[in-house]
Amino acid sequence: MSDALNIVKDTTLTYPQTLLALAKLGENTDHTIRFSDEYYTAKEEGALCDLNEGNLPYRPRYICPDYDLLFAKGCDFLGIEPPKDLLEAINALEIFYNHVPSITCYPVYLGDLDHLLEPFVLKEDRAFAKKVLKLFLLHIDKVLTDSFVHADIGPQDSVTGRILLELTEEMQLAIPNITLKYDPELTSDDFALACVRCMLKTAKPSFANHRMFAKEWGEDYAIASCYNGLKKAGGGFTLPRMRLYECSLHAKDPEDFLNVWLPHYIDLQLEYMDKRVRFCVEESNFFKSNFLVTEGFVKQESFTGMFGLVGLAECVNHLLNIKDNKKGFGMNKEATALGLRIMDAIDKRVAAHTAPYCDAFDHRYRLHAQVGIDTDGMDDSPGTRIPIFAEPTMLEQLEVNEQFHPYFPTGTGDIFKFEETYEKTPEAILPIIKGSLSRGLRYFSGYLENCDVVRVTGYLVKKSEIEKLRQKKQSLNNVTIFGKGAQDGAHALDRRIQRHEEDHSTHQ
Repeated sequence: MSDALNIVKDTTLTYPQTLLALAKLGENTDHTIRFSDEYYTAKEEGALCDLNEGNLPYRPRYICPDYDLLFAKGCDFLGIEPPKDLLEAINALEIFYNHVPSITCYPVYLGDLDHLLEPFVLKEDRAFAKKVLKLFLLHIDKVLTDSFVHADIGPQDSVTGRILLELTEEMQLAIPNITLKYDPELTSDDFALACVRCMLKTAKPSFANHRMFAKEWGEDYAIASCYNGLKKAGGGFTLPRMRLYECSLHAKDPEDFLNVWLPHYIDLQLEYMDKRVRFCVEESNFFKSNFLVTEGFVKQESFTGMFGLVGLAECVNHLLNIKDNKKGFGMNKEATALGLRIMDAIDKRVAAHTAPYCDAFDHRYRLHAQVGIDTDGMDDSPGTRIPIFAEPTMLEQLEVNEQFHPYFPTGTGDIFKFEETYEKTPEAILPIIKGSLSRGLRYFSGYLENCDVVRVTGYLVKKSEIEKLRQKKQSLNNVTIFGKGAQDGAHALDRRIQRHEEDHSTHQ
């Protein structure tokens, strides 16, 4: 009961945050799903982490509804008719969002908003449409109070996309996260530059490699939560992660790690995923009775499991006895080559595993470069990123990142903090993004160094809201506490500032 008492006494928690914390505490009193002793040992050692998913998977971790179906036929359960104008479309979405669960209890995917709303926006006076969309974004920020709430735009230019960019700059909101599905053959340079300008000032939208994602998932894919690639009308059953640095601590050398310890931890994480997926499908009520399933907004066969990992850089540097991160992974060819060997081994073993209920993916899980959590500290850099304080120039970072991004269909990304002069020359950034995506980069994010809205590891927070928590005040955004922890423990906001004098032309 002391844990419950601590929650209700915490003055930094809002009422909904208190409610969610108490619900998670209650859920974790159940131990129906049991894992092997080896799994629990690995978890206690910190080698494996369940990302606070809870002991009872009563819904998938990430859900990506088919919003086109909502607009086409409405929703019987919620009494929503197919919308006929912009007000009805916005109203339908706002009602529907409130009934889409996830690991955060908020929807992690709001749909391709420009695609959904463009037919209705074009029927309205632009000023009226902008006012309606402004109220829509304000509703999202104040009601869906979690920065893992995510919307997509693109790849084509649109009036709706332009208005959303304008409002994003004007309103300076951390919610929702936004991604541009970017393809230079489909996305005009003018629209892409508008996205770059907005990204610099608000840390969004990020740029997703549309060709890469469409090749892996088909055209009907979603970018959700931080930067997670998933299938529309589907989602992700579960996302645990290996903490690779901790996994390497038992190994005598790289070969011992690759041949003994890495397979050991991979298999334990696969055991965890299999049991959670089976319980979610076979025991919980979600796929049996939830209206999202019974009315076809999501389909069980379109879900997969996300096999996550963090700390590749620290793992490699430890195995090679490299004490200075500036001389290790990303800066050292031997270290980077070992990182690729480790990723090849993980990819091969996960791909060989037959996963339950992942029908649309040949019963296979897909890899995910997890962004980290607030308690990680400096030993586990997100995914396969180069550690903060060890970053080389942006072009050197990108040349490393481009080798690792193709491993992660369910998401990876890198973040760059730009000096203020880039605000006047966004056209200097677009060729870098184009070149990197053509060479294999999956996802590019950035922001200006003096932004209030900043990208932490994959999600967005306001620096001003972090300061509120430091003063023991409440923050409406659920993830501000994560941002504070990530900054305090891992210096997540202290990444290298990209200077304008660096030569970018070679990366085009």
